[in-house]
Amino acid sequence: MRVIGLMSGTSYDAIDAAAADLSLVGDSVVLEPLGMVSEPYDEELREALTAALPPAATTLAEVCQLDTLIGQAFAAAAVRANAELCGGRAELVASHGQTGYHWVEDGAVRGTLQLGQPAWIAEATGLPVVADFRPRDIAAGGQGAPLVSLVDLLWLRGRPGTPVALNLGGIANLTAPDGTAFDTGPACALIDAAARGFSGGRLAYDAEGALAARGTVHEPLLERLSSEPYYTLPAPKTTGKELFHLGYLQDALAGLGTLPAEDVIATLTLLTARTVADAVRSVAATEVIASGGGTRNPVLMTLLAAELPGVPLLTSDELGLPSAAKEAYAFAVLGFLTAHGLPGTVPASTGARHPSVLGSVTPGRRGVRLPPAAEHSPVRLVLG
Repeated sequence: MRVIGLMSGTSYDAIDAAAADLSLVGDSVVLEPLGMVSEPYDEELREALTAALPPAATTLAEVCQLDTLIGQAFAAAAVRANAELCGGRAELVASHGQTGYHWVEDGAVRGTLQLGQPAWIAEATGLPVVADFRPRDIAAGGQGAPLVSLVDLLWLRGRPGTPVALNLGGIANLTAPDGTAFDTGPACALIDAAARGFSGGRLAYDAEGALAARGTVHEPLLERLSSEPYYTLPAPKTTGKELFHLGYLQDALAGLGTLPAEDVIATLTLLTARTVADAVRSVAATEVIASGGGTRNPVLMTLLAAELPGVPLLTSDELGLPSAAKEAYAFAVLGFLTAHGLPGTVPASTGARHPSVLGSVTPGRRGVRLPPAAEHSPVRLVLG
């Protein structure tokens, strides 16, 4: 089955569309990558999304507008991916959507909101769309994240030692071989917020870690930030920009005087490296395979390697899975599993009571023509 996976993470800078040929062969799901295209968000839409995200107030009218406009943007990315990567022969689209809010109270997730109405994708492509993956796991008592943990477990099965999959997006998350999976805290979220805040919106992120490289770590700020209670919560746990945002950083800066942007960003980059390294050590990892936008920040990667002496730090590219496209491929796999009636969650990773078949299916132009349900879930992911 030829599947397009659509993903926009907590950095909400672009929509990634990755295409793959997927098949079930014996006890394996075989993934043949077909490539990825990336569509930057229109600046006006990105600004509207930024203005609506917590801790900002918003209205139902704005949420409705964002759901429609993001759905149309995802649709355009899917149409492009089908034409450029699939020769017009895609059979299914799997859309993560854009996280608008993740409702967490007392360590438990109560609900989640993924924006990007899938009807626009189905209308534009003519294909059935699997979307809204997270709510079913939450309804089963889980965190609804990190959902890529199942794909990580299938992919890394059989590697020696204790390999850990690490995603460095806006939020960092990891998956260990025993199924332990959780958000460690911010990866690029606070760094990006600082870059935008200090530049008046001119910069969206710290490109190549250039600002951090010029700065000096401010120890009192690092101490304040490191005392965040989230870091000591037990797994499974999830977080997002409803906690780690510009206002959070501004509160931490209160009373510290005027600090140079470079020093703040250097401090935030070390905070990310240390909190991620603490999480990696907590699962006794012998190897880390990283992916996501944070891998393109050489300062962050150098600091992370220094915090994990003796633990090899690789990128998923080195194992054949493009880092920039890994999450989009993961949702293509999850959509493929849903189409075959197979669970897409690991209870040990999300804390759910049981595995669940994920998502809701929006029919394509010819309705929904799904393959026969598979009898057995795969136990490994093989790159074709």
